[in-house]
Amino acid sequence: MRAEAISSRAREIHFSSLVIDTHTDTAQRILFDRFDLAKRDVEGCVDIPRLREGGVGAVFFALWVPVGITGAAATKRARDLLDAVLAQVEHHADELALCASRAEVESARAAGKVAVLLGLEGGHAINSNLDVLREFHARGVRYMTLTHNAATEWADSSNAAPKHNGLTEFGREVIREMNLLGMLVDVSHVSDATFDDVLETSRAPVIASHSCCRALCDAPRNLDDAMIKRLAARGGVIHIAFHNSFLSQEYADAYRALGSETTARQQEAVRKHGENEARILMEGQRWNDESIRAGQLPGVSWEKIVEHIDHGVRVAGADHVGIGSDFDGAFMPQGMEDISRLPWITEGLVRRGYRDADIRKILGENTLRVMVGADRTSKEPSQEKS
Repeated sequence: MRAEAISSRAREIHFSSLVIDTHTDTAQRILFDRFDLAKRDVEGCVDIPRLREGGVGAVFFALWVPVGITGAAATKRARDLLDAVLAQVEHHADELALCASRAEVESARAAGKVAVLLGLEGGHAINSNLDVLREFHARGVRYMTLTHNAATEWADSSNAAPKHNGLTEFGREVIREMNLLGMLVDVSHVSDATFDDVLETSRAPVIASHSCCRALCDAPRNLDDAMIKRLAARGGVIHIAFHNSFLSQEYADAYRALGSETTARQQEAVRKHGENEARILMEGQRWNDESIRAGQLPGVSWEKIVEHIDHGVRVAGADHVGIGSDFDGAFMPQGMEDISRLPWITEGLVRRGYRDADIRKILGENTLRVMVGADRTSKEPSQEKS
């Protein structure tokens, strides 16, 4: 699994492409641990040295707000995360550039910098206030994941009992406002009914910033083939996540079977680390690795990521699949321990016979296209009746 083992063709494709990861949770580390991105760390998955080693040209930092934090406190948490990321970009302006458009991403690449983009994860962070949504957009946020693992006041989640049977009327207003702003609508974490309502409402292409294929792993967070086809038909992109429980049915079943043990581990991590979500997530990764070594959980190979990418391409075409790792926020498969390992995705696609042009689309070109599509929609006259 050493980088030197990657084929020369895969290396050339990967390091000459604009590689974009649409979802990392590293902002938690930056805020709670005051983590300096310039430091190659023994923990975690993302830092500047490993971004460079992974050939990453652009990375989205998710401003994730746990569902237990609501109201004005949720908005404050998202602002704190945003401030922390912006401070790192400013501190490392020779290496990083805050970007909010395709032109800015391409300019950063030309200057030899990594483009930093922002996504808001959990619509409860706007506290049902469109002015707050506009504020985050004005500060550089370019997508919002509508829900996390609980319903908001206006949208249902895939991981909780429905409250609204999809979007409320205010939820539809949120989508329309995002279209006007040029902010991508992210359907990762939403319920199937919410997904349907989003596609019915949005005039711009829609993304799933970090989801996998339900046909290969029957998790409610994943998209089924019909959903992937509909997303693609509207110009959208599914970005494949790397979390073991979304990649592997065998792992997901074994993890669920542990039941009370996993709950007890999570509660202990919360007692130990308090509100420091970064530490809680790392505690979970250590427990995951220990459980695999002990045979309690099956190992999951990085090749599962490529299987999901390949399935998405077979369903929707190479124009509608991308990468959204969930680094620093999920349990990573073996061989994909951090962002420096991304060239192996390219190697896996080469081994499957993918054309160079299609690999480049998956690595980042598709993401740039939907960013442009969202921005273009914001400049078009509304088709709605007054």
